Amino acid sequence: MSEIPAKATESEDPSDGARTKGARGLSGEAPTGAAVWQSSPPGSIYDYIKVASFSIGPDGLVDQWSLRAEQLFGIPAERAVGMDPIDVFVDSDLREQGQRKMAEILDGREWTGVVPFRLPETSDGGRARHGLAEVYVMPTRTEDGEKAAVCIVVDVRTLRSIETDLAASQAIFGQSPFGFLLIDPDLRVRRANERFASTFGGTPDDHRGRGVHDYLPRGEAERVAATLRRVLETGDSITDMHVTGFLPGSDERRHWSVNLYRVHSGSGRPIGIAWLGTDITARRAAAREAAAARRNLALLNEAGARIGNSLDLETTARELLDVVVPGFCDLATVDLYQGLLVGEETPPGLADGSGELRRVAFASAVSGAPFNGTGRPVEVGAVHHYPFNSPCADALRTGRPRTVPGEDGGLVQSTLAVPMVAHDTVVGLAQFARTKGSEPFGERDRDLAVELAARAAVCIDNARLYRREHERALILQRSLLPPGDPEASGLDIACRYLPGNAATGRPSEVGGDWFDVIELPGHRTALVVGDVMGRGLRAAVAMGELRTAVRTLAQLDLEPAEVLSQLDEIARGLGAPGGPSQAFGSAAGVQQATRAARRPREADLSEVYLATCVYAVYDSVTRRCTFANAGHLPPVLVEPGESALMLDVPPGMPLGVGGEPFEEVEVELPEGALLALYTDGLVESRDHPLDEGLQAFVSALSDPAQPLEDVCDHVLATLDTHHGEDDIALLMARVQGLPAESVGDWTLPREPRSVGRAREYARAQLLTWDLEPLVDTTELLVSELVTNALRYGEGEIRLRLLLDRTLVCEVWDSGLVQPRRRRARDTDEGGRGLQLVGLLSAAWGSRRTPRGKTVWFELPLPGGDTGLTDPAEALLSLF
Repeated sequence: MSEIPAKATESEDPSDGARTKGARGLSGEAPTGAAVWQSSPPGSIYDYIKVASFSIGPDGLVDQWSLRAEQLFGIPAERAVGMDPIDVFVDSDLREQGQRKMAEILDGREWTGVVPFRLPETSDGGRARHGLAEVYVMPTRTEDGEKAAVCIVVDVRTLRSIETDLAASQAIFGQSPFGFLLIDPDLRVRRANERFASTFGGTPDDHRGRGVHDYLPRGEAERVAATLRRVLETGDSITDMHVTGFLPGSDERRHWSVNLYRVHSGSGRPIGIAWLGTDITARRAAAREAAAARRNLALLNEAGARIGNSLDLETTARELLDVVVPGFCDLATVDLYQGLLVGEETPPGLADGSGELRRVAFASAVSGAPFNGTGRPVEVGAVHHYPFNSPCADALRTGRPRTVPGEDGGLVQSTLAVPMVAHDTVVGLAQFARTKGSEPFGERDRDLAVELAARAAVCIDNARLYRREHERALILQRSLLPPGDPEASGLDIACRYLPGNAATGRPSEVGGDWFDVIELPGHRTALVVGDVMGRGLRAAVAMGELRTAVRTLAQLDLEPAEVLSQLDEIARGLGAPGGPSQAFGSAAGVQQATRAARRPREADLSEVYLATCVYAVYDSVTRRCTFANAGHLPPVLVEPGESALMLDVPPGMPLGVGGEPFEEVEVELPEGALLALYTDGLVESRDHPLDEGLQAFVSALSDPAQPLEDVCDHVLATLDTHHGEDDIALLMARVQGLPAESVGDWTLPREPRSVGRAREYARAQLLTWDLEPLVDTTELLVSELVTNALRYGEGEIRLRLLLDRTLVCEVWDSGLVQPRRRRARDTDEGGRGLQLVGLLSAAWGSRRTPRGKTVWFELPLPGGDTGLTDPAEALLSLF
């Protein structure tokens, strides 16, 4: 047994660094040469197990007390030196045994054992503490040769705690389901656990000394190494750092989540980095799937919100591409069958899928990139077809999507050709392409493309059906309006009709607005403007029925108020069984419609027909105009040199309401005056109230002297006619009264000589007008009418000749009985006068007047398209 000098004074404080390394370094290799005498940095094993020493003199008392002993027992050296360790640290019941052991030690025996000890009470009254120490006692001799001892003491409880911690650390390190590495300051693996080794192959010892470059691709390894150095320098931990690499012998890309933190020794010195990693490849794949599902769901929601907002085929196709580019693909096109776009009943495409299509939309997220993923580029608007054996033709033929690979050296990686199917009918083809470098199309993308194309196809088919119905309704409506430019005696006419949304280019339901110009006997003209409430085909049909009724009633030469009263009865009968079908032929039909309208029935709003209408009759001889209004906007009159004003015509109730009579207003129109009739679509919209629109309309008629066509264009350009919310009907007439020299008017007494005098007046007037070819026919017909007035009429007789575009002859009397034409038998001596009038004239008839009746006939002027009938042949045809 070697001896240690009892008076050794070398410091034992670990903070001083004055100690030598153990027999082996961190690598487990035995040190050689000068390495034995190197200073051990703080944090060695002795800092953890708390080893202390003190010496006992020949008298059994402490004669040296190390600093470690002070730390372990909590007694300073000045108190400890000179104490009896048995009396101070050993309980009284063990002191006798302790004294015997001390005697044996001082007798020169070496001893090792575990000794319970008690720390003395502190000066501040603290309780005594008990401990357990493992003591190694080595006998020594003093300078005088006396026996002494050196004691090495280890705190057993600290040692047991270290053993427990080491066992727990070993269990965690070895049994962890995560890859665990201990990386030294040189960024080399110092220790790896079994989980890491099973992932990257080999045993844990095989990974000692490796670096991150041995496991990761170069770029990723540089990034991870920089992060390790930062953790080592700053001490900041890293949580959930994503690392990408490959396993040995595999080309599959793997993803790990790594946590890094710096590891310290017992003294706080950094000794390395702990690496805790877990494989998140499956989690990343699931996250990508979930993200893709969320993206697809969001794309479908966006498609539902944005596709189909317009009932226009091309707009709907563009809405589809606005949704998919760039969220789903980089380039996209939509082709629709040409027959569908031109309004055919069904898309005509050939059975082989190579029918004519028109490209209606194209979108690209790549600037200036043409779409040629499935062949040569096709411009938007161009008509083309796909070859029979092409994937696109196959998709159209089978109704199933096809994937088309991109061409070598081209921009497109792959293209999905998806047929657009609506109600089992293929209406077109949508193509979605992704450029090279993008993620290729998968099954989920394929299903999404089919769903998007199907939604767009249904909207396009709905737009096609709507366009067809809209065009049909519009054709019906236009067919019910006056064809061409209406003409009227004593009036210059101009008119405009704009369907709803015609100015905006968006399809809309047709409305029930209409206007009409009806020529009446005696060079009079009926001006009509009306508006059926509601929109669509129903409103257009109702408008047609009412317009036909107006023309029928106008030919009966009824007063304006009476015409509107009859129209009101007809409108009330439109929704009744049988409707007004018989109301246009006789008064009995009108009564039938009236009874039907008043018949009790279920209240059905869909069968309620309401309309507004203004009806005016203008007489070109007197330049007087009689108005009647059924809930319509007032006419506007502009007299020469005056500002425009709205005529005060009592509005009355709309047609179809019933129960109220209509009033008439008669207005004398000066020569050159301008009269305007219109519907509410011209002066009212959501953005402009009715009052503002009426004021703007009146202001727009500031220069009525311009040609009527220019005035109409100026009004439509000035007012807000582009709102497209309602139809617009505008009817304008400039007054051009019949000149006095074109009128011949005579009063005849009620006597037989008046017949001959009437012939003389007619002959003289026609010769004055240079109408000699009409003299004989006119004399004959005037003679017949005046004779009838003398035989069947009452009061004095009035004869009037009117010359305008035709020659009109009128015979007036005070009788109320209307002449009735009948076919005379061969044996009858009379009854052929009205037959003769009908044969020789272009038209004839009779009408009631406030003081009797008027019988008239009309003859075409010489040189016109209608030839004159030879009186002799007409007379012979009667027999």
